[in-house]
Amino acid sequence: MEILSKAVPITMLAFVVSSMLSMGLSLTVGQILAPLRNYKLILLALLANFLLMPFAAFFIARLLRLDEPLGIALLLLGTASGAPFLPLLARISKGNLAFAVGLMVLLMVVTVAYMPLVLPLMLEGVSVDPMKIARSLVFLMLLPLAIGLLVKARLSGLAAIAQPSLSRLSILSLGLLIALLLITNMQNVLSLYGTRGVLASILFIAAGSGIGWVLGWSQPDTQGVMALGTAQRNIAAALVVGGQNFNDPRVVVMVVVVAIVGLLLLMPFARYLGKRLQLANIRSGTASKLQLDQSAADGVRRGL
Repeated sequence: MEILSKAVPITMLAFVVSSMLSMGLSLTVGQILAPLRNYKLILLALLANFLLMPFAAFFIARLLRLDEPLGIALLLLGTASGAPFLPLLARISKGNLAFAVGLMVLLMVVTVAYMPLVLPLMLEGVSVDPMKIARSLVFLMLLPLAIGLLVKARLSGLAAIAQPSLSRLSILSLGLLIALLLITNMQNVLSLYGTRGVLASILFIAAGSGIGWVLGWSQPDTQGVMALGTAQRNIAAALVVGGQNFNDPRVVVMVVVVAIVGLLLLMPFARYLGKRLQLANIRSGTASKLQLDQSAADGVRRGL
């Protein structure tokens, strides 16, 4: 079990780095920035992630009367956004990948500034070092993404060769990561039995999905990304703050449990969204073909 526990951070590192590199190799800076010019959508994303999600965490903790450490963990997650899993979930859901990457970067940057300002007001005695959060996000996520974008811009042939392999590596490492998290944290999950911690995790993820879905209604390819991006929280940032400020191990345990529950729920949800969007595109294509056939038939009749 100790060996498996040591394998978790290695697998996490492999997933995050390979995923960020893969995203960078498949996109350009212009493609990432273009969706962010939709200021209304960006404002709604910020509203969902930094106002409604902290409120949802607070409401769920009060509704279920969670023990204080579990409620604190939910609040930490409510204020921590910009998850590295979002681009992969967006790809599975066949959503707007460029928007997913741009949104992830934006939410990460805002999280670094937001958590130190808000958490001390919400939780007495909490101090947040933004540099500790920023270092992990910059070196593990933003730097590999920037390297991938640079290679794509300067060596497009190499990018085309390397990207599929890195994409497969990110998917395989994510599957292995989920399995390792389940195996190594089974005792932690069971320790929350009777505390309503798992139920709170499910409601929290569901609330994030619902909030993102409603606020992202404008376009089908961004609606799913909004739902997934709001539900999937920045576990790394929450763990940094939780481990730094609280002696009760249940705070960190609850953060890990929410991470596991989130992945178990959002992976099939992303697949469902992908099938839903694919079916909608097929129907749209069929309808367009019927319209063209009708137009052609009308033209023939007019010619006669």
